[in-house]
Amino acid sequence: MEKILVTGANGFVGQELVQVLTQRGHSVIATGKGPTRLAVETNGVRYVAADITHPFELQAIIESEKPTAIVHCAAMSQVDECEQKQKEAHNINVEATARLVLDAEEHNCFFLFVSTDFVFDGEKGMYTEEDDLNPISWYGQTKLEAEAIVQTAEVPWAIVRTCLVYGNAYSHGRSTIFSWLRDNLKAGRHCKVVDDQFRTPTYVNDLAIGIALVLEQRKTGIWHISGEEVFTPYRMGLAIAEMGGWDAGLMERVTAASFTQPGKRPAKTGFDIQKAKKELGYQPRSFSQVAAQLLAG
Repeated sequence: MEKILVTGANGFVGQELVQVLTQRGHSVIATGKGPTRLAVETNGVRYVAADITHPFELQAIIESEKPTAIVHCAAMSQVDECEQKQKEAHNINVEATARLVLDAEEHNCFFLFVSTDFVFDGEKGMYTEEDDLNPISWYGQTKLEAEAIVQTAEVPWAIVRTCLVYGNAYSHGRSTIFSWLRDNLKAGRHCKVVDDQFRTPTYVNDLAIGIALVLEQRKTGIWHISGEEVFTPYRMGLAIAEMGGWDAGLMERVTAASFTQPGKRPAKTGFDIQKAKKELGYQPRSFSQVAAQLLAG
């Protein structure tokens, strides 16, 4: 059993990760901004409010709790918000990561950083861990800089990149692509859905299990953890409409050019996950399998 500190525990990935880690027998120090949003204070979880931009708050928590590993999920992850608030995004995504790496070094913690497919430019798609990085948004740029800092760490480190994470949104959380599509279709609302951005969507529970596998096996280096199937948001919507028995005609098929957005999105990302499958034993579930389970629930 490990004692793991999780930043960003109030977020979508963070909440799922805390549940998965405790289910697997680990003790978790969950940190996040403001009061806890965790569904329940489960056994083995202690929540401590902390602002990752504060120079000493996390340092004090690590000093007193002495975790064996840190999973850094906290980030400003909204692409447009990062583009509009570049200094704040850099402070949260880069500078806070740099301080946390120093804290990990001081206390000899394994350090796992959660990153994104947006470090790629989207020209190629189906990226491997060795492919060149070339972000086209400020969000992607901050994640690239943070990855570079993590790779200088003097403790064992891992970077887990993921892609279009979906699932049922937690209460008080932002909707995910899945819950947004389902809710619009179910309510009979018209919506515009992009069909020229290709991804390998990742079920949040699969991602959390993938992170746990890296931690438990102390696997260092870069890992691509996502689904295996390529979808656009529109094609995800078609599958959800068919399974739910809803009218797919409610969705207007559009291109990224239809929207005026401050932050550019890469056209084709998606991951080759052969390394994770072979070396971690990671195996994501199919979109149809997960969607059926989520719609039934």
